Amino acid sequence: MSIVNNLANVRKQLPTHVRLVCVSKFHPDEAILEAYAAGERVYGESKVQEMSGKFERLPKDIQWHFIGHLQSNKVKHIVPYVSLIHGVDSEKLVAEIDRQAAKIGRKVNCLLQVHIAKEETKFGFDEPELIQFFESGGLERYPAVQFCGLMGMATFTKDNEQVKSEFEHLKSIFDRIKSSYFNQSSEFKDLSMGMSEDFPIAVECGSTMVRIGSSIFGTREY
Repeated sequence: MSIVNNLANVRKQLPTHVRLVCVSKFHPDEAILEAYAAGERVYGESKVQEMSGKFERLPKDIQWHFIGHLQSNKVKHIVPYVSLIHGVDSEKLVAEIDRQAAKIGRKVNCLLQVHIAKEETKFGFDEPELIQFFESGGLERYPAVQFCGLMGMATFTKDNEQVKSEFEHLKSIFDRIKSSYFNQSSEFKDLSMGMSEDFPIAVECGSTMVRIGSSIFGTREY
């Protein structure tokens, strides 16, 4: 199937309030331009060098989302243009994003990554750490960071009940933080959860943003 047909198939499974991030990492410019011609403007990348190259070469109305594990020493390269950083998994990383954004007079949109999976390989705050971050004034400490919501990845398993319970847990953390530390009109409104293999469950559990790659572009060319 073509990228255009794949996109149409994914879109019809998404409610209008759920934003699609086309995960274009390891895919060539031509594939992105095919999705772009079909109307998609939001793309997710996980390598700083690859994303920066694509930013330089491809249309300037594309919104680039960084969805990988971001190292502090790479932050400065993407802060000038990135639309949203999904995987902000530590206060150290928040501090570096704030520092680099303040240098250029920019406020950078970020999602705090929460560790919800039963796998040690996934990064992120655990729930007590996240609550402590907000309780201790994390919002006020980093004025050049716009906290837009939370992101999380479920365990990679065929057990849909486990995946569902992990997504429900993340949604409950999101609701608690939003009601405790943000007003209802705030920018804190994104819950990024769900990928090609589990996004229907994520949407059912309250996701507002899904990150879909292989269901659109096919298997990756590493």
